[in-house]
Amino acid sequence: MASFPGDGSGTEEPLQLSLLQGFPAGRAQAPGGPALAPLLPVARVLIESSLPHLDRPFDYSVPASLDVVAQPGVRVKVKFNGQDLSGFILDRLVESDAGHTLVPLHKVVSPVQVLTPELAGLAGKVAARYAGTLSDVLRVAIPPRVAKLEKELAAEGTLSSGKPAAEAGLAGEVAAEEREQAWARVPAAGPWSRYVNGVAFLEHLWAGESPRAVLSALQGFGPAGWPALLAEAVAAVRASGRGAVVVVPDYRDLDRVEEALAALLPREDIARLTADDGPTARYRSYLRVLAGSAGVAVGTRSAAYAPVHNLGLVVCWDDGDDLHIEQRSPYAHTREILLLRAEQERAACLMAAHTRSTELQRLVDAGWARAVEADRPEVRRTVPRVLNTADSFEQERDPLARIARLPGAAWRAAKEGLERGPVLVQVARSGYVPSLVCDSCREPARCTACSGPLAVAGAAGSSAVPQCRWCSAPAPAWRCSHCTSPRLRRSATGVLRTAEELGRAFPGKPVITSSGDHVKAAVPDTKALVVATVGAEPVAAGGYAAALLLDGDSLLRRENLRAGEDAVRRWFNAAALVKPAREGGLVVITADDTAGVGALLRWDAGGYARRELALRQELHLPPAVRIASVTGGRTAVGHFTEAIEKQLARQDITLRTAGPAPLLLSDARAGQCEGSEDVRTLLFIPYARAAEATRVMRAVKAAAAARRSDDPVQLRLDGVDVL
Repeated sequence: MASFPGDGSGTEEPLQLSLLQGFPAGRAQAPGGPALAPLLPVARVLIESSLPHLDRPFDYSVPASLDVVAQPGVRVKVKFNGQDLSGFILDRLVESDAGHTLVPLHKVVSPVQVLTPELAGLAGKVAARYAGTLSDVLRVAIPPRVAKLEKELAAEGTLSSGKPAAEAGLAGEVAAEEREQAWARVPAAGPWSRYVNGVAFLEHLWAGESPRAVLSALQGFGPAGWPALLAEAVAAVRASGRGAVVVVPDYRDLDRVEEALAALLPREDIARLTADDGPTARYRSYLRVLAGSAGVAVGTRSAAYAPVHNLGLVVCWDDGDDLHIEQRSPYAHTREILLLRAEQERAACLMAAHTRSTELQRLVDAGWARAVEADRPEVRRTVPRVLNTADSFEQERDPLARIARLPGAAWRAAKEGLERGPVLVQVARSGYVPSLVCDSCREPARCTACSGPLAVAGAAGSSAVPQCRWCSAPAPAWRCSHCTSPRLRRSATGVLRTAEELGRAFPGKPVITSSGDHVKAAVPDTKALVVATVGAEPVAAGGYAAALLLDGDSLLRRENLRAGEDAVRRWFNAAALVKPAREGGLVVITADDTAGVGALLRWDAGGYARRELALRQELHLPPAVRIASVTGGRTAVGHFTEAIEKQLARQDITLRTAGPAPLLLSDARAGQCEGSEDVRTLLFIPYARAAEATRVMRAVKAAAAARRSDDPVQLRLDGVDVL
């Protein structure tokens, strides 16, 4: 069982429900069937099915003809209820407790043992934590098979289950002098020396120990940037003879980390795992890690499950990014997967970002992890100067700063910065004019046909006719349904309109945009304006001369519990790309003077996380508690939550609930907004009882699926977007 504070995951036995007793472990085999394997004639198989009531192993007999290839971890085909279903062999047994003759395995799809015992154990813990099915977790963890690739690698002899240390780079047991040589590759006074306890953390990794750290990185560019920090940590753990897993949000971060790792480790020791590279490349990297020929797995979400041999370190960069959340059931978060894995395999753990999420602050407060931060003198030497146009001093100098799109201080910062290098401009939205509102009452302008949002497409003038963004219907004679005013105004300015306005404000200076489907990973160190949406900021190799963070109030006003936390994360990520203050680096933010803005002005991400967590604890909101959301039809949600409450009452557990509340679903593809009767109920779960509560929810979910008496509901745990 994972022991990081109050994770609430628990360790579950295979699902046992009275409703499932009618599903035998196998079906009777016809007389005169094939001869069985002489040893271990029973295979315990996990069927690939998302049905919760089938989330349990089933026993099948092993024909003698498949005895050699039907090993634990291989893909198989089995007969189930008259269908051919895929699955994995979990184990081989001497006998079954099914009480009748078993159906034989139909086929071994591949002899490659892609499901390791460690991965099976981790997948079980993830499924238990998120009340999901083991099959759903393995669908994400194991890449789809590429038969041609398996044949090629088998011909090369590289599909063995492991390799000697001499063939696997630094993996396995290495001599002391070889470890010293490997450690010598890491600079003695590298970027980690800027942080209190940074060098000590690396020394513990090199010594074969398993420290746990939460790093607040200062810079996002250059040789001292966060990719170099992650690479040095990985090199230290490789020098100890152990493997590492590194997970980042997207391909841009992946490219940077891979490049930093290649500067310290052999290229063949690094395996890149991301679906963006295509199925063949991803499966090739997975098999390299499985065989032990690569000791470092680096990639996006699914890389968290990479079967690295002798795992010594798990790393997650920017855990607050929504890209770390799997978009398929059971909606697991990379951070939680890596925390579970670190506990299971007794590995070191490094959670790094420019800011600190409240989830990680909770681990720091509990003593499970140590905060690694720079002291204040180092912070002042490394980060840019931050200026807020909404403070009293700037308001006196520029009374219109609060309502201006580009206040005077921001304009001066851009003008002066363009004399030294590129200037970053961060905006909240993509497009030109994303949406319109009534000029009188500020209510959103809606289409009279489908209630979709109205907008002006492209670089149209003020006389342009607004159109619906859903059904494209023009609205030439629009009137507000609240105050009947016919006048419209823009609710916000998109990245394209901002780029156009800045191009006119700074004639002769090139303007580069990065947003939507045209996100740039890097820009040259030229005197140019770089206009990007939040999260799409390119990296300038030498750092930006200045950065303008526009639309701050728009980010803070989002109807989400994490709006402030997410806005601070995005501000810090952009500001970390700017040169230090001693080199003229300046960040200008246009937002009201809030706690988040204050944290950026002081460059105190840890202080903001502590304050935010204290507020959540006072209000009993995540991550102070866990949360489960039940979404579906009103009747089905009512029956589902009632069943959960009854089961929990038997264990003397009472949960705080909210709802059911109506959930409005819109179908933009159909060009219309349709009211839905779907509702959502929230259940708040104390960490002390989370393991029991999630076990009950999982069982109720399986029982409801087996009965099929109600419409299906969606059960989701720890969804950050439901509050």
